[in-house]
Amino acid sequence: MIIRSGVAQNALVVIAVILSGAALYWMRGIVAPLALALFMMVMIDGFARELAKRVPFLPEWAALPVALGLSALVFGLTVCAVAANAAAFGAQLFDAAPRLNAMIAGVAGLFHLQVPPTIQQLINQLNPIRYFGALAGALQTFGGGAMYVLIYVGFLLASRAGFAKKAAALYPDKHEREHATAVFDRIRNGVERYLWIQTVTGALIALLSWVLMAALNLNSAVFWAFLIFVVCYIPVVGGLIAGVLPALFALVQFVPWWPAAVLFVGLQLILFVVGSVVLPRMQQDSLNIDPVVVLLSLAFWGAIWGIIGMFLSTPLTVMGIIILAQFPGTRWIAILLSGNGEPDLDPVITPPRRALAAPEPASPDRHEAQAT
Repeated sequence: MIIRSGVAQNALVVIAVILSGAALYWMRGIVAPLALALFMMVMIDGFARELAKRVPFLPEWAALPVALGLSALVFGLTVCAVAANAAAFGAQLFDAAPRLNAMIAGVAGLFHLQVPPTIQQLINQLNPIRYFGALAGALQTFGGGAMYVLIYVGFLLASRAGFAKKAAALYPDKHEREHATAVFDRIRNGVERYLWIQTVTGALIALLSWVLMAALNLNSAVFWAFLIFVVCYIPVVGGLIAGVLPALFALVQFVPWWPAAVLFVGLQLILFVVGSVVLPRMQQDSLNIDPVVVLLSLAFWGAIWGIIGMFLSTPLTVMGIIILAQFPGTRWIAILLSGNGEPDLDPVITPPRRALAAPEPASPDRHEAQAT
Protein backbone atom coordinates (compact mmCIF):
# COMPACT_ATOMS: atom_id res chain seq x y z
CA MET A 1 0.00 0.00 0.00
CA ILE A 2 1.46 3.34 -1.10
CA ILE A 3 0.60 6.36 1.02
CA ARG A 4 0.47 9.52 -1.08
CA SER A 5 1.56 12.57 0.90
CA GLY A 6 0.96 16.04 -0.39
CA VAL A 7 4.15 17.29 1.27
CA ALA A 8 6.19 14.51 -0.36
CA GLN A 9 4.71 15.23 -3.79
CA ASN A 10 5.42 18.94 -3.48
CA ALA A 11 8.97 18.18 -2.34
CA LEU A 12 9.47 15.97 -5.40
CA VAL A 13 8.16 18.74 -7.64
CA VAL A 14 10.58 21.28 -6.11
CA ILE A 15 13.50 18.83 -6.49
CA ALA A 16 12.50 18.18 -10.10
CA VAL A 17 12.44 21.93 -10.81
CA ILE A 18 15.89 22.40 -9.30
CA LEU A 19 17.34 19.45 -11.24
CA SER A 20 15.72 20.69 -14.44
CA GLY A 21 17.24 24.14 -13.94
CA ALA A 22 20.67 22.59 -13.34
CA ALA A 23 20.31 20.47 -16.49
CA LEU A 24 19.25 23.50 -18.54
CA TYR A 25 22.27 25.44 -17.26
CA TRP A 26 24.65 22.55 -17.94
CA MET A 27 23.30 22.04 -21.48
CA ARG A 28 22.79 25.74 -22.24
CA GLY A 29 25.16 25.61 -25.21
CA ILE A 30 22.80 23.18 -26.97
CA VAL A 31 19.37 23.87 -25.50
CA ALA A 32 19.44 27.70 -25.56
CA PRO A 33 19.97 27.97 -29.36
CA LEU A 34 17.30 25.31 -29.87
CA ALA A 35 14.82 27.25 -27.70
CA LEU A 36 15.59 30.46 -29.61
CA ALA A 37 15.13 28.57 -32.90
CA LEU A 38 11.74 27.25 -31.74
CA PHE A 39 10.74 30.79 -30.79
CA MET A 40 11.82 32.09 -34.20
CA MET A 41 9.99 29.25 -35.94
CA VAL A 42 6.76 30.14 -34.13
CA MET A 43 7.32 33.81 -35.02
CA ILE A 44 7.97 33.06 -38.70
CA ASP A 45 5.06 30.62 -38.86
CA GLY A 46 2.70 33.20 -37.36
CA PHE A 47 4.03 35.83 -39.77
CA ALA A 48 3.40 33.43 -42.68
CA ARG A 49 -0.18 32.77 -41.56
CA GLU A 50 -0.81 36.51 -41.29
CA LEU A 51 0.60 37.05 -44.79
CA ALA A 52 -1.62 34.30 -46.19
CA LYS A 53 -4.60 35.92 -44.49
CA ARG A 54 -3.85 39.57 -45.34
CA VAL A 55 -2.47 39.11 -48.88
CA PRO A 56 -5.11 37.32 -50.99
CA PHE A 57 -3.00 37.07 -54.17
CA LEU A 58 -0.12 35.33 -52.33
CA PRO A 59 -0.21 31.54 -52.85
CA GLU A 60 -0.40 29.44 -49.70
CA TRP A 61 2.85 27.62 -50.49
CA ALA A 62 4.71 30.93 -50.89
CA ALA A 63 3.66 32.45 -47.55
CA LEU A 64 6.38 30.70 -45.52
CA PRO A 65 9.32 31.49 -47.90
CA VAL A 66 8.21 35.13 -48.15
CA ALA A 67 7.94 35.42 -44.35
CA LEU A 68 11.37 33.84 -43.94
CA GLY A 69 12.93 36.17 -46.51
CA LEU A 70 11.37 39.29 -45.01
CA SER A 71 12.51 38.29 -41.51
CA ALA A 72 16.09 37.78 -42.74
CA LEU A 73 15.97 41.14 -44.57
CA VAL A 74 14.77 43.01 -41.48
CA PHE A 75 17.47 41.37 -39.35
CA GLY A 76 20.18 42.28 -41.87
CA LEU A 77 19.02 45.89 -42.14
CA THR A 78 18.98 46.16 -38.34
CA VAL A 79 22.58 44.96 -38.05
CA CYS A 80 23.74 47.33 -40.82
CA ALA A 81 21.94 50.32 -39.29
CA VAL A 82 23.42 49.69 -35.84
CA ALA A 83 26.94 49.29 -37.25
CA ALA A 84 26.72 52.44 -39.39
CA ASN A 85 25.37 54.66 -36.63
CA ALA A 86 27.86 53.27 -34.10
CA ALA A 87 30.69 54.48 -36.36
CA ALA A 88 29.02 57.88 -36.70
CA PHE A 89 28.67 58.11 -32.91
CA GLY A 90 32.40 57.36 -32.51
CA ALA A 91 33.32 60.10 -34.97
CA GLN A 92 31.07 62.62 -33.25
CA LEU A 93 32.55 61.65 -29.87
CA PHE A 94 36.04 62.40 -31.24
CA ASP A 95 34.93 65.81 -32.55
CA ALA A 96 33.30 66.69 -29.23
CA ALA A 97 36.44 65.96 -27.19
CA PRO A 98 37.24 69.65 -26.36
CA ARG A 99 33.72 70.32 -25.14
CA LEU A 100 33.72 67.12 -23.10
CA ASN A 101 37.01 68.16 -21.53
CA ALA A 102 35.40 71.45 -20.50
CA MET A 103 32.47 69.59 -18.98
CA ILE A 104 34.81 67.29 -17.07
CA ALA A 105 36.73 70.31 -15.81
CA GLY A 106 33.51 71.88 -14.59
CA VAL A 107 32.51 68.73 -12.71
CA ALA A 108 36.03 68.44 -11.27
CA GLY A 109 35.79 72.02 -10.03
CA LEU A 110 32.71 71.13 -8.02
CA PHE A 111 34.79 68.50 -6.18
CA HIS A 112 37.80 70.87 -5.86
CA LEU A 113 40.12 68.77 -8.03
CA GLN A 114 43.26 70.70 -8.95
CA VAL A 115 44.11 68.87 -12.20
CA PRO A 116 40.98 67.50 -13.89
CA PRO A 117 41.50 64.57 -16.28
CA THR A 118 40.82 64.89 -19.99
CA ILE A 119 38.64 62.60 -22.06
CA GLN A 120 41.76 61.15 -23.69
CA GLN A 121 43.27 60.34 -20.27
CA LEU A 122 40.05 58.65 -19.17
CA ILE A 123 39.99 56.54 -22.33
CA ASN A 124 43.65 55.62 -21.85
CA GLN A 125 43.00 54.63 -18.24
CA LEU A 126 40.16 52.40 -19.38
CA ASN A 127 42.63 50.81 -21.86
CA PRO A 128 40.06 49.64 -24.40
CA ILE A 129 42.70 47.54 -26.21
CA ARG A 130 42.59 44.93 -23.47
CA TYR A 131 38.89 44.42 -24.19
CA PHE A 132 39.43 43.69 -27.86
CA GLY A 133 40.25 40.05 -27.17
CA ALA A 134 37.15 39.58 -25.06
CA LEU A 135 35.09 41.44 -27.66
CA ALA A 136 36.45 39.26 -30.46
CA GLY A 137 35.65 36.15 -28.42
CA ALA A 138 32.14 37.41 -27.74
CA LEU A 139 31.59 38.14 -31.43
CA GLN A 140 32.90 34.70 -32.35
CA THR A 141 30.56 33.09 -29.81
CA PHE A 142 27.64 35.17 -31.09
CA GLY A 143 28.42 34.20 -34.70
CA GLY A 144 28.64 30.52 -33.81
CA GLY A 145 25.43 30.71 -31.80
CA ALA A 146 23.65 32.52 -34.62
CA MET A 147 24.80 29.83 -37.04
CA TYR A 148 23.44 27.13 -34.72
CA VAL A 149 20.13 28.97 -34.47
CA LEU A 150 19.82 29.32 -38.24
CA ILE A 151 20.60 25.62 -38.73
CA TYR A 152 18.02 24.69 -36.11
CA VAL A 153 15.41 26.94 -37.71
CA GLY A 154 16.02 25.40 -41.12
CA PHE A 155 15.66 21.84 -39.86
CA LEU A 156 12.62 22.70 -37.74
CA LEU A 157 10.87 24.31 -40.69
CA ALA A 158 11.74 21.29 -42.84
CA SER A 159 10.38 18.84 -40.27
CA ARG A 160 7.15 20.70 -39.44
CA ALA A 161 5.27 18.73 -42.12
CA GLY A 162 5.54 15.54 -40.03
CA PHE A 163 4.27 17.06 -36.78
CA ALA A 164 0.68 15.98 -37.44
CA LYS A 165 1.66 12.35 -38.07
CA LYS A 166 3.83 12.31 -34.95
CA ALA A 167 0.97 13.69 -32.85
CA ALA A 168 -1.37 11.03 -34.23
CA ALA A 169 1.16 8.30 -33.39
CA LEU A 170 1.81 9.67 -29.89
CA TYR A 171 -1.89 10.06 -29.05
CA PRO A 172 -3.93 7.31 -30.74
CA ASP A 173 -6.97 8.23 -28.66
CA LYS A 174 -8.96 11.00 -30.33
CA HIS A 175 -9.82 12.85 -27.10
CA GLU A 176 -6.23 12.80 -25.85
CA ARG A 177 -5.00 14.02 -29.24
CA GLU A 178 -7.51 16.89 -29.18
CA HIS A 179 -6.40 17.82 -25.68
CA ALA A 180 -2.70 17.78 -26.67
CA THR A 181 -3.51 19.87 -29.75
CA ALA A 182 -5.39 22.37 -27.59
CA VAL A 183 -2.41 22.66 -25.23
CA PHE A 184 -0.05 23.21 -28.19
CA ASP A 185 -2.42 25.85 -29.59
CA ARG A 186 -2.44 27.65 -26.24
CA ILE A 187 1.38 27.65 -26.17
CA ARG A 188 1.59 28.95 -29.73
CA ASN A 189 -1.08 31.59 -29.12
CA GLY A 190 0.67 32.65 -25.92
CA VAL A 191 3.98 33.18 -27.74
CA GLU A 192 2.25 35.08 -30.54
CA ARG A 193 0.36 37.26 -28.08
CA TYR A 194 3.64 37.98 -26.28
CA LEU A 195 5.18 39.09 -29.58
CA TRP A 196 2.14 41.25 -30.29
CA ILE A 197 2.25 42.90 -26.85
CA GLN A 198 5.98 43.60 -27.05
CA THR A 199 5.57 44.97 -30.58
CA VAL A 200 2.71 47.31 -29.60
CA THR A 201 4.37 48.60 -26.43
CA GLY A 202 7.78 48.88 -28.12
CA ALA A 203 6.25 50.83 -31.01
CA LEU A 204 4.47 53.14 -28.54
CA ILE A 205 7.69 53.78 -26.61
CA ALA A 206 9.64 54.32 -29.83
CA LEU A 207 7.03 56.76 -31.21
CA LEU A 208 6.87 58.85 -28.03
CA SER A 209 10.67 58.82 -27.78
CA TRP A 210 11.00 59.95 -31.39
CA VAL A 211 8.62 62.86 -30.75
CA LEU A 212 10.70 63.93 -27.75
CA MET A 213 14.05 63.54 -29.55
CA ALA A 214 12.76 65.35 -32.65
CA ALA A 215 11.52 68.21 -30.47
CA LEU A 216 15.03 68.52 -29.00
CA ASN A 217 16.64 68.29 -32.50
CA LEU A 218 18.67 65.21 -31.59
CA ASN A 219 20.70 63.84 -34.47
CA SER A 220 19.70 60.39 -35.80
CA ALA A 221 16.40 60.51 -33.93
CA VAL A 222 14.88 57.93 -36.28
CA PHE A 223 17.76 55.53 -35.65
CA TRP A 224 17.51 55.91 -31.88
CA ALA A 225 13.75 55.35 -32.03
CA PHE A 226 14.31 52.20 -34.08
CA LEU A 227 16.98 50.99 -31.62
CA ILE A 228 14.60 51.63 -28.71
CA PHE A 229 11.94 49.59 -30.51
CA VAL A 230 14.36 46.66 -30.94
CA VAL A 231 15.75 46.57 -27.39
CA CYS A 232 12.26 46.80 -25.88
CA TYR A 233 11.83 43.11 -26.76
CA ILE A 234 14.14 42.39 -23.81
CA PRO A 235 12.16 42.93 -20.57
CA VAL A 236 13.55 45.45 -18.06
CA VAL A 237 17.09 45.44 -19.49
CA GLY A 238 15.90 46.82 -22.82
CA GLY A 239 14.20 49.69 -21.03
CA LEU A 240 17.40 50.57 -19.19
CA ILE A 241 19.34 50.67 -22.46
CA ALA A 242 16.62 52.72 -24.17
CA GLY A 243 16.57 55.28 -21.37
CA VAL A 244 20.33 55.86 -21.13
CA LEU A 245 21.98 55.64 -24.58
CA PRO A 246 20.08 58.49 -26.31
CA ALA A 247 20.72 60.76 -23.32
CA LEU A 248 24.45 60.04 -23.51
CA PHE A 249 24.38 60.82 -27.23
CA ALA A 250 22.59 64.10 -26.46
CA LEU A 251 25.29 64.91 -23.91
CA VAL A 252 27.87 64.61 -26.70
CA GLN A 253 25.85 66.58 -29.26
CA PHE A 254 24.50 69.59 -27.34
CA VAL A 255 26.70 72.31 -25.87
CA PRO A 256 24.52 72.98 -22.80
CA TRP A 257 23.74 69.99 -20.66
CA TRP A 258 20.05 70.71 -20.12
CA PRO A 259 18.75 69.06 -23.40
CA ALA A 260 20.41 65.80 -22.34
CA ALA A 261 18.83 66.10 -18.89
CA VAL A 262 15.40 66.83 -20.40
CA LEU A 263 15.77 63.85 -22.74
CA PHE A 264 16.84 61.56 -19.91
CA VAL A 265 13.92 62.58 -17.68
CA GLY A 266 11.45 62.38 -20.58
CA LEU A 267 12.60 58.90 -21.62
CA GLN A 268 12.41 57.67 -18.04
CA LEU A 269 8.87 59.03 -17.77
CA ILE A 270 7.82 57.32 -21.02
CA LEU A 271 9.39 54.03 -19.98
CA PHE A 272 7.79 54.22 -16.55
CA VAL A 273 4.28 54.90 -17.84
CA VAL A 274 4.36 52.31 -20.62
CA GLY A 275 6.50 49.72 -18.83
CA SER A 276 4.89 49.97 -15.40
CA VAL A 277 1.26 50.71 -16.28
CA VAL A 278 0.41 49.68 -19.85
CA LEU A 279 2.65 46.63 -20.30
CA PRO A 280 1.81 44.79 -17.03
CA ARG A 281 -1.90 45.35 -17.63
CA MET A 282 -1.66 43.92 -21.15
CA GLN A 283 0.43 40.97 -19.97
CA GLN A 284 -1.98 40.15 -17.18
CA ASP A 285 -5.04 40.43 -19.42
CA SER A 286 -3.62 38.61 -22.48
CA LEU A 287 -0.91 36.30 -21.11
CA ASN A 288 -2.40 35.57 -17.66
CA ILE A 289 0.95 36.05 -15.92
CA ASP A 290 1.68 37.94 -12.73
CA PRO A 291 3.83 41.08 -13.27
CA VAL A 292 6.14 40.07 -10.40
CA VAL A 293 6.70 36.72 -12.11
CA VAL A 294 7.90 38.57 -15.22
CA LEU A 295 10.71 40.14 -13.21
CA LEU A 296 11.57 36.88 -11.43
CA SER A 297 11.57 34.93 -14.69
CA LEU A 298 13.92 37.53 -16.21
CA ALA A 299 16.40 36.94 -13.38
CA PHE A 300 15.99 33.14 -13.49
CA TRP A 301 16.33 32.62 -17.24
CA GLY A 302 19.03 35.30 -17.47
CA ALA A 303 21.11 33.46 -14.88
CA ILE A 304 20.70 30.18 -16.80
CA TRP A 305 20.98 31.23 -20.46
CA GLY A 306 22.29 34.80 -20.40
CA ILE A 307 20.97 37.25 -22.99
CA ILE A 308 19.00 34.51 -24.78
CA GLY A 309 17.27 33.66 -21.51
CA MET A 310 16.39 37.31 -20.93
CA PHE A 311 14.90 37.56 -24.41
CA LEU A 312 12.87 34.36 -23.98
CA SER A 313 12.04 34.72 -20.28
CA THR A 314 8.39 35.72 -20.63
CA PRO A 315 7.36 33.25 -23.40
CA LEU A 316 9.18 30.41 -21.58
CA THR A 317 7.29 31.27 -18.39
CA VAL A 318 3.98 31.36 -20.26
CA MET A 319 4.76 27.92 -21.72
CA GLY A 320 5.65 26.66 -18.26
CA ILE A 321 2.37 27.88 -16.79
CA ILE A 322 0.35 26.16 -19.51
CA ILE A 323 2.25 22.86 -19.18
CA LEU A 324 2.29 22.82 -15.38
CA ALA A 325 -1.47 23.43 -15.29
CA GLN A 326 -2.10 20.09 -17.05
CA PHE A 327 -0.84 17.92 -14.16
CA PRO A 328 -2.45 17.76 -10.69
CA GLY A 329 0.93 17.56 -8.94
CA THR A 330 2.26 20.77 -10.50
CA ARG A 331 -0.97 22.74 -10.90
CA TRP A 332 -0.31 24.70 -7.72
CA ILE A 333 2.85 26.16 -9.30
CA ALA A 334 0.85 27.28 -12.35
CA ILE A 335 -1.72 28.92 -10.05
CA LEU A 336 1.01 30.88 -8.24
CA LEU A 337 2.61 32.00 -11.50
CA SER A 338 -0.65 32.98 -13.22
CA GLY A 339 -2.09 36.46 -13.09
CA ASN A 340 -5.62 35.63 -11.93
CA GLY A 341 -5.16 32.26 -10.22
CA GLU A 342 -6.86 30.39 -13.08
CA PRO A 343 -4.10 29.00 -15.33
CA ASP A 344 -6.66 27.19 -17.53
CA LEU A 345 -8.41 30.45 -18.40
CA ASP A 346 -7.40 31.59 -21.87
CA PRO A 347 -9.06 34.36 -23.90
CA VAL A 348 -8.34 32.59 -27.21
CA ILE A 349 -8.88 28.91 -26.61
CA THR A 350 -9.77 26.96 -23.51
CA PRO A 351 -8.64 23.32 -23.57
CA PRO A 352 -11.02 20.64 -22.40
CA ARG A 353 -10.75 19.80 -18.77
CA ARG A 354 -10.41 16.36 -17.28
CA ALA A 355 -13.59 15.15 -18.97
CA LEU A 356 -11.75 13.53 -21.88
CA ALA A 357 -13.74 10.35 -21.89
CA ALA A 358 -17.47 9.96 -22.30
CA PRO A 359 -19.37 9.66 -19.00
CA GLU A 360 -20.11 6.17 -17.85
CA PRO A 361 -23.77 5.12 -18.21
CA ALA A 362 -25.66 4.81 -14.98
CA SER A 363 -26.13 1.26 -13.78
CA PRO A 364 -29.63 -0.16 -13.26
CA ASP A 365 -28.95 -0.52 -9.55
CA ARG A 366 -28.30 3.19 -9.32
CA HIS A 367 -31.64 3.97 -11.00
CA GLU A 368 -33.44 1.62 -8.62
CA ALA A 369 -31.77 3.24 -5.64
CA GLN A 370 -32.78 6.70 -6.87
CA ALA A 371 -36.37 5.48 -7.42
CA THR A 372 -36.62 4.12 -3.91
